[in-house]
Amino acid sequence: MNMNFNALPQRDDSIVYVRPVAVADLPDEVREQVGELSTVYSVNRPDGERLALVADRHMAFELARQNDLAPVNAH
Repeated sequence: MNMNFNALPQRDDSIVYVRPVAVADLPDEVREQVGELSTVYSVNRPDGERLALVADRHMAFELARQNDLAPVNAH
């Protein structure tokens, strides 16, 4: 039996996770585009799907917000 229970929060698809990524861990074709950075930041859906890679943490949060997403840190 499937019933909604209004007291529980519903799934929020707008949450994304921002986390640092070592450039050395990225595929060669991506590393070539990064330049001299050693760390970039990824914006990921809760299921782990990577939506974007950006140069810094601030940019990752701004990108998420500009797309009506709610960014949170992931370590």
